[in-house]
Amino acid sequence: MFRSTAIFFAAVLLFACQNGSASKPPVAATPAADNSQADKSQKTTPFEAERAFAHVKAQVEFGPRPAGSAAIEKTREYLVKELKSYGLTPVLDEFTETTPRGKVKFKNVIAEIPGETPGTIIISSHYDTKEFKEFKFVGANDGGSSTGILLELARVMAADKQKRKFTYQFIFFDGEEAFCAEWSQCLNGKDNTYGSRHHVAKLKKEKQTDRVKAMILLDMVGDKDLTIPREETSSAWLVSAIWGTAQELGHRKQFPNRPFSIGDDDHMPFLRAGIPAVDVIDFEYGDGPEDNSYWHTAEDTLDKISSQSLKIVGDVILLSLPKIEAQIR
Repeated sequence: MFRSTAIFFAAVLLFACQNGSASKPPVAATPAADNSQADKSQKTTPFEAERAFAHVKAQVEFGPRPAGSAAIEKTREYLVKELKSYGLTPVLDEFTETTPRGKVKFKNVIAEIPGETPGTIIISSHYDTKEFKEFKFVGANDGGSSTGILLELARVMAADKQKRKFTYQFIFFDGEEAFCAEWSQCLNGKDNTYGSRHHVAKLKKEKQTDRVKAMILLDMVGDKDLTIPREETSSAWLVSAIWGTAQELGHRKQFPNRPFSIGDDDHMPFLRAGIPAVDVIDFEYGDGPEDNSYWHTAEDTLDKISSQSLKIVGDVILLSLPKIEAQIR
């Protein structure tokens, strides 16, 4: 994600509050307002919060998980074992990139549920953590929470034997985090999103970009004080489907109807390639509202994560998929 300083982040939010918008014009459509006639017959799903939380805990226990480390290899083995237990066949897409630390091997983990058509909807997360030498960074929220949710989404969807119209891919991206201190400090701003950029480049090379109909990115979604504003660089119709579903389910507080721009994250390579994409991210991760003081600090620990937040996000994503599929058709 865009690795600005906390001061810059606060300034952007203050400007947004004073002017009624973020620094760039919102591109996301405003979700329909709640009304008493909304279909609220299904408010929950088989998504199990405690399973998702256990996945977050397992990752944290591996310790810091920067790309190329022994700990991320253990995490990868954990992901593969879990996905296989759901009856899926995970594929490791290995590639090497030049980084500020020299040549580094990365591995995206991909599992697929085939649909009636090759048209594909991607649900994704990054599973690496940023490397810090000054302190121990375990990334419970930043990397851990979204990866835990993605595993549980894969389990629930794999267990549903109903044939789906579209093919679903669950992609765990390696190398989202920058090796340098700041997001755009090194390699002309390309010291980041290694896994997602590689995947999109591969799609282009194989002339498969048209096959991907939508990409949903989860990032930092386990905060106890869950607050996920509409990410304004995201595709408007995907924002409308997800935030509209959240409001129908009574999660207006967790998915507020206000714009916010992260600037960059693993969804951006897809958008640049013309693939619809959305970033579901809670960057207000700190001691209070509109505060991100836990982000990229030693405070990003398991005690800051809520199984209830994981459940809310899991349910919202699962129940928004029929709307997303309908829009694609």
